[in-house]
Formats: sequence, C-alpha cells, structure tokens
Amino acid sequence: MKSSAQIRILMLVENTSYPQDCRVRQEANTLVSSGRRVTVISQRLAGQPASEEINGVKVYRYTAPGTANGFWGYMLEYGYAMGATFFISLLVAFRPGFDVVHAHNPPDTFVLIAAFYKLFGKRFVFDHHDLSPEMYYARFGGKGSSLVHRSLAFFEKLSCRLADHVITTNQSYKLIEVERCGVPDARISIVRNGPDMNFLKPQSNGLPTATQGKTVLGYVGDMGFHDGLDYLLRTIAHLVYELGRTNVSCTLIGGGDAWTELKSMAQELRLDQHVSFTGVVEHEKVPSLLSTADICLSPEPSNSYNDNSTMIKLMEYMALGKPVVAFDLPEHRVTAGDAALYVTPNDETEFARTISILMDDPERRESMGKIGRRRIETELAWQHQGKNLLKVYTALG
Repeated sequence: MKSSAQIRILMLVENTSYPQDCRVRQEANTLVSSGRRVTVISQRLAGQPASEEINGVKVYRYTAPGTANGFWGYMLEYGYAMGATFFISLLVAFRPGFDVVHAHNPPDTFVLIAAFYKLFGKRFVFDHHDLSPEMYYARFGGKGSSLVHRSLAFFEKLSCRLADHVITTNQSYKLIEVERCGVPDARISIVRNGPDMNFLKPQSNGLPTATQGKTVLGYVGDMGFHDGLDYLLRTIAHLVYELGRTNVSCTLIGGGDAWTELKSMAQELRLDQHVSFTGVVEHEKVPSLLSTADICLSPEPSNSYNDNSTMIKLMEYMALGKPVVAFDLPEHRVTAGDAALYVTPNDETEFARTISILMDDPERRESMGKIGRRRIETELAWQHQGKNLLKVYTALG
C-alpha cells in the first residue's frame, strides 16, 4: 500500500477552468508541495492549451460547454462535461495513473465517474464547494424546474454517502451533510476557503484620476443572478440620489451570467458617473484594483443558499485590510466578525445608510480593516486551512 505522501490524486473540476478557481488551485499546490502527484481535468477557456503543467500540477482540459438554462440545458451541459471528463480520466488512469478521485462540485454528477473507479479500488473525496439544490433555486429567484432540483438533491446525497471522505467549507455545510445526507461526522473535514496571504497584500498604488476626492467602494467576484449585484446597484442609487452622497465611486470587478443586464441596470439608474465595470481581469491584478477601495461590499441577499455559504470575496477584502458592509447572514458573521458592519438582510436603504456612516468615519474604517487582516493572518489564511487538507490525505493513506 502506498504511503499517504505517495498517493496520486485526480481532481475533477467543471464550472471553471484550472487554475482560475483559487480553492482548487491552492489545494492542488498544497498537495504537490507535500510530495503528492496531482492531475486536474477541467474545462478549457479561450487561449488555454489542452494540456500543460503548472507548478507541478498536470492539467488536462476539454472545450467548455455552453451555459445551461432549464432542465434539458443542464442535462446537455453536464452530460457533455461528464463525457469529456470521463474520457480524459481513462487516459490518465493508464498514465500517470491515480489512487484518489477528488471531485470539486458543482456538479455533483462527478459521483458517477467516482463510482466507476471505486469498482477498481480507487478512493473518492467529495469537495463540497456549493449546495447545488439551493444554488439552483437562488440563481432563478426561487423558481426553476422541480425535476432539476430533485435531481440535484439526489446527486448531492449520493456524492456525500459514496465518498470515502467529504471536505466541506464551513460548519453550516457540515450540518447539512450530517442531517440531510446522513454522513457520519467522522467522515467530514472542514477546509475553509482561506486566502493566500503571499498574494493578497495591501498595496498603495494611488487612486485613479477619476476617483480622486471620492470615497471608493469595491466589489470583486462572480456576477450571477444570485450574487446580489442588483441589490448593490439599487443601494448605490439610493446613496447618490436619496442621501446626496455624490462623492462616491464604485468599482465592480468580475463577470458572469448577469453582467450584461447589470450594465443596463446601472444605466437605467443613472449611475454611469458612479459605477465602473472592469469585467473579468487577470487574478494577479485583483489586489491592486481592490487596494484603491475605501470600503468593500458583500451584497449577497438572504436565501437558503447564501445563508449557509462562505463567500471568498469577504476574506479577500479582509486580507487586504478593507472594512466591509454586508447583509447580516449567518456565515458572514462567522467569517468577518468585527471587520464588517451588518445590515438587515435585503434592506437596500439601510445598506446605503450604513455605507454613508462608514464614509464619514475613516478611523473606524482603519480599525475594522486591521481587525479583518489580523483575523486572516491568525486563523483563516490558507496557510492554516491547508493543514486541514493534508490531515485528510494523511488519514486516507
């Protein structure tokens, strides 16, 4: 039997490309640094090669499917992704081979590939990034196909029960895995989405000319229909036109399914002079862009998905020493503590008032930023979370 340090790991990723997902990238790098061999299969974005090696991680990619809508759209997207992933995994199985299938969700249908390889003695680690059933309804405003929802719930439970070990992102997810999916506590480990402190360092590059003399608000992350950017834009409109805070500029970093609609919404709300959309930027540029912000925003509304989820952006803000304004969601408080001011969930008017209060109190902003940075350094940074990941693989050995 191989020692834990000799285990060969096959990571499966579908909803993004490697190395774009920071959690997958950090896990792979940590495992490689510990002497393990890691191969990743993911979708391929424009300009990326079909295969390459990145920092010791062997990467194979397939052409990305189109974005799905509706039951048959999801069936087509995931069916294509599963077929492409399985085909490449067969090639990897012969050379260089693997001992563990480490599947990052969504989708939870990777369990079908893992089940096949378990027949040949491979082990299965399920890395539970997202609550797929809740995320589906959140994406469509509480609506959607009940058949899709039931299917997602089925595959989530199957993934959790078939896994030799479940890696989860927080205590809320762990509780769901125990109570809804019936996983024994001993088969679950919490590995939070810790930021890389070597990468996310506060910078002082000066403000862009367009923002001189203004309070700069910042947002980074996906711009899907469930991420709350519509709440954010209405908040900025209230801040400018109802509270008279015209000395404000908001930089929105990222892209997603709702990006086009959000740009149109900003125009309708007459925010062209106050909101700028950078689109998707290279990961290396994020610290510099966010460092220009005085206050960072986490506008995720309360729903069954967001209430249980840990937002990576929140810890990135904290790592950069930025004060945060966020809706008062359970996992927001667990993550940020006193580094954030919390607003009654989904109340855009209160969100705007809270931003306004913080705009006028630079000393409080500085204090909150220091609290957040210290919390990341001492507890939440990846240097701490990566140790929990290695414990999982040591136990598997």
